[in-house]
Amino acid sequence: MALRAIPLDILDDLSSRFITNIPVENRKNWMHLFFQIELAYWFYLDVYYKDRRRKLNKCNMDELSVHLCRHIPFLRAHLPRVDIILKLLRQWREYKHRIPTVGAIMLNEDMSKVLLVESFWRKNLWGFPKGKVNEDEHPALCASREVLEETGFDISLFINKNHFIEHEIKNQLVRLYIIPGVKESTKFQTLTTNEIGNIKWFSLSNLPYTTMDMTPQVKMGIEPKNFFLVAPFIREIKLWVKQQREEELSMIYRHILRKKIREEMALVTH
Repeated sequence: MALRAIPLDILDDLSSRFITNIPVENRKNWMHLFFQIELAYWFYLDVYYKDRRRKLNKCNMDELSVHLCRHIPFLRAHLPRVDIILKLLRQWREYKHRIPTVGAIMLNEDMSKVLLVESFWRKNLWGFPKGKVNEDEHPALCASREVLEETGFDISLFINKNHFIEHEIKNQLVRLYIIPGVKESTKFQTLTTNEIGNIKWFSLSNLPYTTMDMTPQVKMGIEPKNFFLVAPFIREIKLWVKQQREEELSMIYRHILRKKIREEMALVTH
């Protein structure tokens, strides 16, 4: 495998940020290790590669994994060969795609806006607050845990286990529970470290249906590809909101009609 060069100072920085502080007992947990390497990879692309002051190679994650495994002493001792590293990477990718991801679609009080979180390492990449399900964990509990960790807001008392939207994105199942009526004035604060960059309300009318929909570019100056984790859900969210509003109007109409009937009956009896 021919490797494109990465400067040693960058490998030192990535190692200290993401790898060398892993507890000793987790250093042979390859699944955990490659999640950390994935963070290092996005950091390399978003911070170092985009820095126009330095001319760097745009390596892929396989290459960076080999570089780091050769650079860090405790990894070099356990992963001496490239073929072993690549084999474990394939196993990690298969494992990652098998784990369902669960979270929430949080709507404001009039259901015109949705709350999104920005990736800490990939600036301007937006998605719903969500995370991977632990073994034997109910999806609704996972959603509550992940939303609390990422936004500081507890949805456990508001979640309806029957109100959710599911999609398969890049061979991974994503389930999002719909949580309407969240106050727009809520002060959100992530409880995570180096995971969430920002938390922000977005108007549903500004979000794209696909990554080719230029609506966010025109209305917000944000490329539609930065909402690729959001776009598959927008059509169904809008449909759900429309149905809820129609049901609310129907309830109001029925209430007015019953009141009118009672008033007319009162007049007859008198």
